Amino acid sequence: MGLELMEKLTILADAAKYDVACTSSGVNRRHRAGKVGSAVSYGCCHTFTADGRCVSLLKVLLSNACAYDCAYCVNRRSNDVPRASFTPRELCELTMNFYRRNYIEGLFLSSAVLGSPDRTMELMIQTLRLLREEYRFNGYIHAKAIPGADPALVHAMGLLADRMSVNIELPSERSLNLLCPEKGRRPILGNMAQIRDGIAENRRDLALYRHTPRFAPAGQSTQMIVGATPESDLHILRLTQGLYRRYGLKRVFFSAYLPVVSGPNLPVPQTFQPPLLREHRLYQADWLLRFYHFDAEELLDEASPNFDPLLDPKCCWALSHPEFFPVEVDRADLETLLRVPGVGPTSARRILMARRYGALDFSQLKKLGVVLKRAQYFLLCGGKRPPGLKVKWESLGPRLAALEAGERRVPMDQLSLFAGEGA
Repeated sequence: MGLELMEKLTILADAAKYDVACTSSGVNRRHRAGKVGSAVSYGCCHTFTADGRCVSLLKVLLSNACAYDCAYCVNRRSNDVPRASFTPRELCELTMNFYRRNYIEGLFLSSAVLGSPDRTMELMIQTLRLLREEYRFNGYIHAKAIPGADPALVHAMGLLADRMSVNIELPSERSLNLLCPEKGRRPILGNMAQIRDGIAENRRDLALYRHTPRFAPAGQSTQMIVGATPESDLHILRLTQGLYRRYGLKRVFFSAYLPVVSGPNLPVPQTFQPPLLREHRLYQADWLLRFYHFDAEELLDEASPNFDPLLDPKCCWALSHPEFFPVEVDRADLETLLRVPGVGPTSARRILMARRYGALDFSQLKKLGVVLKRAQYFLLCGGKRPPGLKVKWESLGPRLAALEAGERRVPMDQLSLFAGEGA
């Protein structure tokens, strides 16, 4: 591996670190005879570093020579940064060399717009086809579709990648027009709709013929930047909810805006603090949407459009609905239990199973995985509260805020790494 290739890797891997739409594989494809690698469910174990890189995937751009001039992007056309581009063969050799050295278990491939969306997609597809067919690579591949590319190219990429994603970039069309005038919401959502329809059609084909080539078997995801524009948390959460319901996304990733470049329509770098805690709250709310059966309008409203920085969204909802509590453990259904702070999907289902054999007490709830230091304020066991509990409802908010501050033992600048932390 020559020095020139390592220089390219240094430039293009560093340029890729701002894309956080990267997570576990979501597929379960085992090793096959004559092929290299696998993508079993336990095969992509990811470690997120402080700058957002996922070290078990080779996370890299095909090129950072971008034809677009997005105001917030470090790779924008007018920014004076070193430029580099891999050839498809170079990137394949790099991926296979890293895999054989056990550095990585898969590839996360994105790119700046090199000339045009179609030209960029053609080069990315050529890379993936070489990996799959010539190098026989059977591991996990996440590929980023370029908005505005020809639908035939998007379909071809979906047949080679495990997961696809199209970045929605900013929470509103107005902000997109302001900061990314060369992009538009329609091409982005059009690609999302095509991937959604392709996955649904492929699922029907597989039901008829199990050897049908798989199309994006791990689904699709997206990313949006938080804090560069003035949209509220309510606006972002409504958009997130709409993306899940309309396009069937697996994940929506939030990226706290980092002032890596300056511009007239961007926050002033000298006075701007990256909204890492806000990003953390949005991830917690995203978890509530996907696994706890909450709606965006339950968590926020026009009177309170932003999350409380001191309390997680689930505790805020609980404190705003005293009529819902306390909840009797021995009679509550699954939906009710999921509304209790400190009770997650796993512990709620354990409660439903365990109470078939008798009444539960607080010591048993702890063994079932309930976080009692939160849940004890909202639960009854046999009509009784925990012995010695005397905290009044009006003083519960500060108590829970202090509790959460004590639990958050990581530095504030690393809160963005907890993309999968539940409520």
